[in-house]
Amino acid sequence: MKQILEILLKPLIRWAYPQFKRQKGYTTYRSIFLHYFVLQKIIGFHRRIPWPVHFTSTVRGWEFIEKGICCDPGDNMGTYINAYGGLKFGNNVNMGPNLVISTVNHSKYDDRKTGYKKGVTIGNNVWIGANCVITAGVTIGDNVTIGAGCVIRQDIPSNVVVVEKSDALEFIPKREYEWDCTQDELM
Repeated sequence: MKQILEILLKPLIRWAYPQFKRQKGYTTYRSIFLHYFVLQKIIGFHRRIPWPVHFTSTVRGWEFIEKGICCDPGDNMGTYINAYGGLKFGNNVNMGPNLVISTVNHSKYDDRKTGYKKGVTIGNNVWIGANCVITAGVTIGDNVTIGAGCVIRQDIPSNVVVVEKSDALEFIPKREYEWDCTQDELM
């Protein structure tokens, strides 16, 4: 029965989410239908966004997001993304819950108005832990792991683990990522 349901849901999920590109085995079409499709496409939370977004997340300016495969901005709980300044994700970017990414600042004199736009760029093979904040103008390199609770206000080089100490960010070198998601067969 589960296999028949997968066969029936596959074309519906591919039609509803044309930018959903994940490796086989990541999840099932049934799970996407139950966790995202009903609330997003039928009820109307984030209806126009062409990838799965959790109903508790907010994605503003999704049209300004450029994303790779194995990356679905807003698919985790409580994410807030303001992409009006331009937001670029590489391949295989995973984000924990309660992440905040802002690509613009508010006006210096009136916080109701958008200030200048800076954008954010996030490289390939990046893991961003829960409760992180990424501010406008930041570039994050490839093969980066950002620990939970970090506030990223500066560029992050490639091949590091970032942890927040009491007074600054600490960069711990790490090896290059071993898995290449572009080589896998996608759903």
